[in-house]
Amino acid sequence: MNFIEELTWRGMIHDMMPGTDELLSKEMVTAYVGIDPTADSLHIGHLVGVMMLRHLQRTGHKPLALIGGATGMIGDPSGKSIERNLLDEPTLRHNQNCIKEQLSKFLDFESDAPNRAEIVNNYDWMKEFSFLAFIRDVGKHITVNYMMSKDSVKKRITGEARDGMSFTEFTYQLVQGYDFLYLNQNKGCKLQMGGSDQWGNITTGTELIRRKTGGEAFALTCPLITKADGGKFGKTESGNVWLSKAYTSPYKFYQFWLNVSDEDAEKYLKIFTFISREEYEQLVAEHREAPHTRILQKRLAQEVTVMVHSEEDYNAAVEASQILFGNATANTLAKLDEETFLSVFEGVPQFEVEKSVLDAGVNVIELLATNTSVFPSKGEARKMIQGGGVSINKNKVEGVEATATSDMLLNGKFLLVQRGKKNYFIIKVQ
Repeated sequence: MNFIEELTWRGMIHDMMPGTDELLSKEMVTAYVGIDPTADSLHIGHLVGVMMLRHLQRTGHKPLALIGGATGMIGDPSGKSIERNLLDEPTLRHNQNCIKEQLSKFLDFESDAPNRAEIVNNYDWMKEFSFLAFIRDVGKHITVNYMMSKDSVKKRITGEARDGMSFTEFTYQLVQGYDFLYLNQNKGCKLQMGGSDQWGNITTGTELIRRKTGGEAFALTCPLITKADGGKFGKTESGNVWLSKAYTSPYKFYQFWLNVSDEDAEKYLKIFTFISREEYEQLVAEHREAPHTRILQKRLAQEVTVMVHSEEDYNAAVEASQILFGNATANTLAKLDEETFLSVFEGVPQFEVEKSVLDAGVNVIELLATNTSVFPSKGEARKMIQGGGVSINKNKVEGVEATATSDMLLNGKFLLVQRGKKNYFIIKVQ
């Protein structure tokens, strides 16, 4: 499999330095992608770079994942209008360990293969670098004119905000450029990859290598991922979509991919999965025949959820999704953890009752029309129960004399009431 051909059909190449393809075809190449360590989890915005590293390793080359411990302390100005918060070393180390664990799902760090992946942290070689040594050994090789010509600098200085940028951020491209030089000299790294907004920083590195050692180095960038409607990829109303279950549940993660538009599903299936070109084209053809089946979204959500989480998490997310459409059993509902339960029924009206009410046992009509306002009157509640139209926890209420008790509570605190086919209510004990 040819790395460049693979990325090209997947729409994952934006810019590439001349000679990159030839280099990759003649030897095993060591290449790196920088990862921002400002959190202890990657989010789906990082996934493109991770997928590039995985394709690189699958095609026989050696991936380096560079955790930007030093650069994370500065903050990359590319695409940013304000400076970032700076992190301390213990936080950076914690974040690095968590990120490596996530990357292990995508990259082989453990085998004896010559192209096994490595994780490096630029803080390790920058922390002892004195300011005087840096401006002497690195700064003198790159002119201010060259640095000012970069888009990331020009936009900040001449942009609408015109707040300018601090000297700290201005030096960012030199620090990143030195990373490439260091990895080139110490790890034999000849290629840096990243998003298209990184082109200026990456080429500063290739220029530094050329001027300081006379060596050759190359750059390859992928397009920044966008949504068809112009919205920001990877963001929801509640913020980033994270790879860690602690921040984004597998159910919400699955739902994100399931709900993308047809146009985005076509694009994302190429970028975020490893399905072959033949299978991809077949899926697209089938989807266009019957778009209402959402075959692309379902396959995308399956592939990415299994890859990031597990088959088990994917199956649980599918089961949870079916609850809203009436296709799930009481047993399925009972298996949901609290976070998934609340995610599935986000926005559903909630009522609170004292736990003592359920401990003592309460007539269902009383519960639904007096203790709560699921029904506006007891008469309406009685009529619908007699007609078989009321369920609690997916079990049909069999008669007007039925009683609700605390042993029916889901996760020890919820009852799910269904009135008719589509109207849901949550009763929460306190």
